[in-house]
Amino acid sequence: MIRIINLRVAVTVSSSIEEIVEKKYPPLRGHIERIHVVRRAVDARKKPNIVFVYTLLVEAQQETQIIKKLGKNKDVTLFTPEDPEPIVIGTVPLAYRPVVMGFGPAGMLAAFYLAREGYRPIVLERGQDVDTRSADVETFWKTGQFKPESNVQFGEGGAGTFSDGKLTTRITHPRLHEISKYFVDFGAPEEILYKHKPHVGTDKLRHMVKAMRQRIIEWGGEVRFGAKVTDLFIEHDRIVGVEVNGDERIDTTIVLAGVGHSARDTYEMLYHRNVDMTAKPFAIGVRIEHPQSLIDYSQYGVEPESLGLGAAEYSLVYHDKETGRTAYSFCMCPGGQVVASASELGGVVTNGMSLYARDSGVANSAIVVNVGPDDFGQHPLDGIAFQREWERKAYELGGSNFDAPAQTVGSFLGLDNAPSIADSVHSYEPHIVDRDLHDCLPPYVTSVLERALPYWGRRIKGFDGEHICMTGVETRTSAPLRMGRNEQRISPTVHGFYPMGEGAGYAGGIMSAALDGAETAIACMSVYAKPE
Repeated sequence: MIRIINLRVAVTVSSSIEEIVEKKYPPLRGHIERIHVVRRAVDARKKPNIVFVYTLLVEAQQETQIIKKLGKNKDVTLFTPEDPEPIVIGTVPLAYRPVVMGFGPAGMLAAFYLAREGYRPIVLERGQDVDTRSADVETFWKTGQFKPESNVQFGEGGAGTFSDGKLTTRITHPRLHEISKYFVDFGAPEEILYKHKPHVGTDKLRHMVKAMRQRIIEWGGEVRFGAKVTDLFIEHDRIVGVEVNGDERIDTTIVLAGVGHSARDTYEMLYHRNVDMTAKPFAIGVRIEHPQSLIDYSQYGVEPESLGLGAAEYSLVYHDKETGRTAYSFCMCPGGQVVASASELGGVVTNGMSLYARDSGVANSAIVVNVGPDDFGQHPLDGIAFQREWERKAYELGGSNFDAPAQTVGSFLGLDNAPSIADSVHSYEPHIVDRDLHDCLPPYVTSVLERALPYWGRRIKGFDGEHICMTGVETRTSAPLRMGRNEQRISPTVHGFYPMGEGAGYAGGIMSAALDGAETAIACMSVYAKPE
């Protein structure tokens, strides 16, 4: 193949990608068989002259001769794709089927690869199937009626099911493209294979996870909902079984644990069963909302629809010299909404969500500040206690009914005659209540945000507008702990226990968690033969 990078095309150009390539690189004319778009990013630094920047793989006749004719062009090279390493099946006998804890991205892809290779995994998901779960979540948002085992955090697809469905990841791995192609096969838009910042949207994601579940079942796997792992049976530091819902035992010697970053009672159970874990940093803050048009004009200078572009995004960072902490935007959701995301009674948690179309007219993002064990303690469970403390304060400030405390930027910054939230853009349900967000966040977090907001306002005009609404609190940016594992991905203290995904501290989003689940399953299969 021929690899072409840095191909810059004005977004207003209507020619086909093949016509564009042949015009720029004449030796390719008449020889192109197929073009694969590897990546397409938007460069709006010289707005309104906005361009797409492509990376392409071109299948062509006489590729070596074409490269010679093009001379020393650093943007065009011969390329040999790197395929994922083949899966090697082990020989150690398995008396029982492997168990997968959790059916978020890590658990789903672990189960998918295990089922594909004939291991017939048993998936135990504490939450409900995506249809039941969606109905429960909608009821919660409208009425405040909360279900501890069927909510935004627990259930089919994991927390990512109620998100923007971002598939962006900083890691590179040959298997990522294979996983993306599976996602497309099961209903994700084909553009995720090449967009610089791909997203599925919560609406399409819900259909995708159902289709993947059905394929796992067709391949001999079993997926059980409302099946919470409440204990591990361990003999001589080795897994011999799991307890489900406090009264059922399933014998197994292999547990692949993709528990998610909010399964606090599961964390506590695993700690008491001597699963190795340590406290780790994460970040907390609030959700901020703007009219999408404000972000669009700041980023593009024009309405995105006029150029055939989608709702604009942003990414912001502020390094605070006074404290050494960093504030940053997180999980930015163009054209989305702020959603109630509690996973237990007595706490308010916010997150962001978008449909595929991103057409709500409201942009939202977390703006958060890093915290770590020096702030909340070195015990593995101290981060959980820290999260609970601020979620409880937000719950009480909101009225102890899952309404959320909110405040305008002007009021948060202490400006005279600052507006209230009454006339601001906001989308959180059930309701928001005008309260001082300083009362539900640590002072070392709010002080950094106070300095970050004007700094960001100088980069995005209106970002720190007096009327802009902020809703508290955002605490689930990543897992508050990390479970130990060795080079074979096995816990060093409980043999047969494989921690994986975001909840174990090894991922930071849908794609990285999915990859970690797949690679953990592959590591397991490299040792063990298929169960009889």
